[in-house]
Amino acid sequence: MKHSLFYTALVALTFFTSCKGTPPKATISIKNPLDSARQLETVEVKISDLKLSPEDAIADLSVQDVATKAILVSQLVDEDQDGTADVLLFQPELEPNATKAYALVKVPASEQPKVTEYCYSRFVPERTDDYAWENNKVGFRTFGPVAQQMIEEGVKGGTLSSGIDAWLKRVEYPIINKWYKKAETEKGAYHKDTGEGLDNFHVGVSRGVGGIAVKADTTYYVSKNFTAWKTITTGPLRTSFVLEYANWDANGKTISETKHIALDYGSNLSRFEIEVSGTDTIHAGLTLHEKDGTHTINKTSGWVSYWEPHDDSELGTAIVVPNGNLISGVLYDTPLKDKSNVFAQIKVENGKAVYYAGFGWKKANEFTTKAAWEEYLASFATKLNNPLVVTIN
Repeated sequence: MKHSLFYTALVALTFFTSCKGTPPKATISIKNPLDSARQLETVEVKISDLKLSPEDAIADLSVQDVATKAILVSQLVDEDQDGTADVLLFQPELEPNATKAYALVKVPASEQPKVTEYCYSRFVPERTDDYAWENNKVGFRTFGPVAQQMIEEGVKGGTLSSGIDAWLKRVEYPIINKWYKKAETEKGAYHKDTGEGLDNFHVGVSRGVGGIAVKADTTYYVSKNFTAWKTITTGPLRTSFVLEYANWDANGKTISETKHIALDYGSNLSRFEIEVSGTDTIHAGLTLHEKDGTHTINKTSGWVSYWEPHDDSELGTAIVVPNGNLISGVLYDTPLKDKSNVFAQIKVENGKAVYYAGFGWKKANEFTTKAAWEEYLASFATKLNNPLVVTIN
């Protein structure tokens, strides 16, 4: 989640010791404004706002909990891809209504935490041209121009869809490379669950889990496959990337679309920031599959959900829209194959629409009931709308 930054010139003298007594290079205060504990939320700090001395390289610094002296897992991101890191990421843990201090310090490599690249994404040319992403909870993929061309030319094995596919994993470790590699020697291998999960989620031309549409009159218009991709970052706390789409038509209106997608450690929902022109609202959708599930629309909290039987288990999907930008929730039920979705109608502001979309699978043993899934969504929405307050000292 992104968090607003608040700045102050105050310096608390108690911050100025590290585990080895070395003065910190900068200190950061995090405040939790809620009556509930916070964890698994990513704080973003612009490196330019840290005002580091010229001799202090951000790559040489670690994030330390001032109170416990613990060194946190952190990640640097070069958002503009110019070769220099722009943003520092870390995940604090805070009690209700608490404020904690964190220091940037130099520590020996032996004292730094072990890092696993749980948050991972890549272009997959060996499977036509998917783009796939995952963290320790969930996995997703969507489809590129070669897969589209194959459909248009009648070549077997193509996919024509801008929907978002769900990969139902039930292990924490990364599976994308492993599943694709296995499929090279055993066709359809990742459609079988051997203990790690599987891809048994049908997308077709539906919106899958968070694909978008533009509504004109009573019809929902959608783009074709992505045309270009760019990976921004992978690492222990976040993967992010950009997908470009060719301009498309919505009943005479030309729509441009670029998706900025990010997935953080510990989250079941990917963040979608859609750059769009030609419309002042978009509809992000959740496929209804066999139409045997139950949808929920919570406009007040800003989310829509669909809980359904799924093969020999159950599955919850959802879209969460922050900052009061959920205009409405719409159940669209049609006899046309794969075109039935529950939609979140989302306001476009300054050419962008932001929402979070993802799923919880019963076999992953975290959300085993509809009530548990919706409790997670309510909490997720509350935290989005009451972000951690970050103060750089």
